[in-house]
This record gives sequence, C-alpha cells and structure tokens, in this order.
Amino acid sequence: MNDSTVALTAVAAPGTAGASLRDRAAAVAAIAAQHAGAVDSTPRFPAEAFAAVKEQRLLGILVPRHLGGEGAAVHEVADVCYRLGQSCSSTAMIYAMHQVKVACLVRHGRGSAGIERLLRRLCAEQLLLASSTTEGQGGGNIRSSEAAVEHRDGRIHLERRASVISYGSQADGVVTTARRTADAESSDQVLIAFLKEDYTLTRLQGWNTLGMRGTCSEGYTLKACASPEQILPEPYEIIHARTMVPCAHLFWGSVWAGIAAGAAARAQAFVRHAARQAAGQAPPGTPQLTKVLSTLRTLRGVLANSLRAYESKMDDPKALAALDFQSQITLTKVEVSELAVATVLTAMRVCGLSGYRCDSEFSIERPLRDVLSSPLMINNDRILASLAGTSLMSPVPTSLSD
Repeated sequence: MNDSTVALTAVAAPGTAGASLRDRAAAVAAIAAQHAGAVDSTPRFPAEAFAAVKEQRLLGILVPRHLGGEGAAVHEVADVCYRLGQSCSSTAMIYAMHQVKVACLVRHGRGSAGIERLLRRLCAEQLLLASSTTEGQGGGNIRSSEAAVEHRDGRIHLERRASVISYGSQADGVVTTARRTADAESSDQVLIAFLKEDYTLTRLQGWNTLGMRGTCSEGYTLKACASPEQILPEPYEIIHARTMVPCAHLFWGSVWAGIAAGAAARAQAFVRHAARQAAGQAPPGTPQLTKVLSTLRTLRGVLANSLRAYESKMDDPKALAALDFQSQITLTKVEVSELAVATVLTAMRVCGLSGYRCDSEFSIERPLRDVLSSPLMINNDRILASLAGTSLMSPVPTSLSD
C-alpha cells in the first residue's frame, strides 16, 4: 500500500472461477447500486446485494485456507468495504460489521474445536454474522455487560436485552458479549458465537433513522442455548483491544471513506455535465471540487496509514497494547468520520441545487444522510473524552521526524 491508497490483491475464491477479489467486489457493488434507493426508502435489508455477496463467496475471505476461507488480509477486506460504500452504505456497513466478528473468531478462536467448526461452516454455507455488544442501560459502553452466561446441564444459557442487533432477523448467527458468570464484574466478559438454531429473538424496538436505514439495527431480547465450545477461549478484554476495536474502526472507516468517494465521483460528474451543457463554462461550485478531492485524499491517507500500522503489529500483543498505537487506532475513527462528513458536505456544494434535490441524478442527499451516522457510531465525543488523560501525558513533537 502507498500512503493514500488501500491496495487490493487478487485472491481466487472457491466456486468463483478464479475471479479476483477486486472483480468479485465490483460485481456485488454493481448490484448493490441498483437497489440502494429502494433499500433506503423502504427501508429494508439489502437482500439482493447479500445474495450477490454469498454468490461471490465474500463472507469467509478472512478465514484461513485450511478452514475453507481465503486467508485475506485486513487491508483487502477494508478495500471491499470501500468499494461497497460507494454503491450502498447499508450493504457496506453490514458487510463491515460481519467481518469484524469474523476477525474476532479467526484471531481468538485458534485451537477451539467449536469455533473452528463454526468457521468451516461459515465458509461452506456463506453464513452472515450479526453483532450484539450493546444492551440495557450501558448503551454504547461495550466494555460492560449486564447479562451473564449460565452453565446448566452441560450447556450455556444467555438472555440479554440488546438495544441494537443490526440486521438481527436476517443474520445466520450472532456474536455477542456477556458477563463470564453471574457473580463476575460487568467488565469480566466473554465473547460467544451463536448460530441461528441456538437462539430466538424477540423484537424490542424498530429502526426509523435519518440514514443507514437498510442496516435494520433493531433492538431484541436474545435468548440462547448452546455448547460451551462456542465461547471464545480468550477473555473479551484481550479480544476488544487486539481485534474488535482496530477492525471496527478500520472496516467502518473504509465504509465511510467509500461513501465520501462516491459523493466525490458524483460531484466530479456534475461539473463535467454542467460544463458540457454550458459550452465549457464551469458551474459556480467548481472551485469546491478541488477541496473535495483534497479532503478525500487526506481521508484515504489516514486510513491507509492506520491499516499499515495495524497489520505490522497485529501479531505482537505488546505493540498492540502500546499507548501510542491504541491512541492512533482510536483516533482514526474520529478523523475518518469527520473527514468523510466534510467531503460529502463539500460535494453537495459543488453540485449546488442539483446536489440538494432528492430527485436529481446528482443528488447528494442519501450519501449525506448515511455518512452523518459516522460521528455517532461509538460517539466521537465519548472517544475524545476517554483519551483526554492520554492527551495530557503525550509529548508534543518538537521535530518533523519525531
């Protein structure tokens, strides 16, 4: 990867006639684009796009080859998220959330017969995994769980009121946090992978939002019963720092960057169209196009730099735990989300009224509504407040080489 580009290498998939990952992602993006408007307006789960995702066998690409996957790298998954984000925000975000869960299972389920069986099945059947990490009064504090695992008759049981389980009713499984035992502290958590036959969902609340409407992020009561082998062997505290947070910020960030890139492309197309219509005279918003492309370049650079940093350290627990890295990966989420919003807003200025209208081919309305979710998914203010102490302790660099 260079400084501003998330590179994608070709990986052949079983059953896809040797097509590259790039081509397979493009095929899904084309279908997602066709149905993005209906997914948003209904709102509904992007069923057509995920039928294509399964056909292209993109759900198991992170899984090692010996378990039936492709052993794809983190930056390759990020690039699929980026490509899908340019076509349908909801499709891209669902795909990103699924891959965060897969990354946790792959990296922290090693040596677990139960988790490895699940991963083989995921690849063979192209199972879609949902995430359940928020519940009850804790809201967005995913390092605290109210519901506890109960062990009875050789099985584990869990009942939790999840404030959000995105695409819960459409998923083939759910990966959830829980307190280790009933007498454990709220922060003493485990991560559990349930398949659809292991649980029931009772709907608690709907999902009527400004954007990202197709993620169907409704609330549910989750009641589950499964094998103890479906608990990941490592404590969630380790999973959270080494995989969950970095992959969430990088994959979500790639979705937001993709939304911004889609808006930039639309702004560029508007300027070209308007200039042709006016015999070469550029429209009033043309100077803003340079700002759009510059902001997008900065956004991509931040993301690519963090991807490189994570991939270089992901197998080094000490490096992952370092204060500098944890601050970098956490602030990546803040920087990318704010740059993505800025890019889309400026793209609307380029397009003027055509961008503001909802019925224009150059409308920026849907990308803007969708990208406005980015500062709120793990609220940026919460992140900045949590890093306040670190900011006071970190020295201000006195040299460009520091």
